Order: sequence, then C-alpha cells, then structure tokens
Amino acid sequence: MQESNQKRAARLLKPYRKQIDALDNRILKLLGQRFAIVRKVAKIKTEHNLPSFMYGRVMEVREKSVKLAKNYGIDPRFIYHLYSSIIYYSCAVEDAIKAKQKKK
Repeated sequence: MQESNQKRAARLLKPYRKQIDALDNRILKLLGQRFAIVRKVAKIKTEHNLPSFMYGRVMEVREKSVKLAKNYGIDPRFIYHLYSSIIYYSCAVEDAIKAKQKKK
C-alpha cells in the first residue's frame, strides 16, 4: 500500500515541525513578556499624561528591527509590517488601559 502524500509529508516534516512549534512557543512567550511591559508603560503614560503613540519611538523601533532583520536573513519589508502591527496593537492596549485608569 502506497503512503499518501499527506502522510509522507507529515513523516518527513515532523522533526522540522517540532522545531517550528518550539520556536513559536518561545516567540509567543516573548510577546507575552513584551505586552506585560506595555501594560506597565501604559500606567506610567497615564500618570504623566503622555500619548500612547510616540512617533519618534515608533520610528526608532521599526528602523532597528528592519536593520536586525537583514542580519538574520529576513525580508525587511516583512519585519517592517510585523513591527507596525505589534506597535499599533501595543498602542491600542495602552489606550484601553489609560481609558480604564481615567475612569477610576
């Protein structure tokens, strides 16, 4: 009986998928740690009446990430968009926290 393409692919790719899954877990853990810090920053920004979106910092983070992407062989355009999403979501988290703290 011949092995199906799907079963053959699963067998051949299993060790790589395990590695990818482990890396995905690490990436998500790091993102969780990043957003824990974002929540702390939001409280400070609220206390000091600072905006969630700070253009200079956004540009700094994106530019640094794009440069690092090149070192790791990652398409800088992808990293630019990825970090834009992370930054905008971070700002949304900060805005929600700031709105909640101001209601207190």
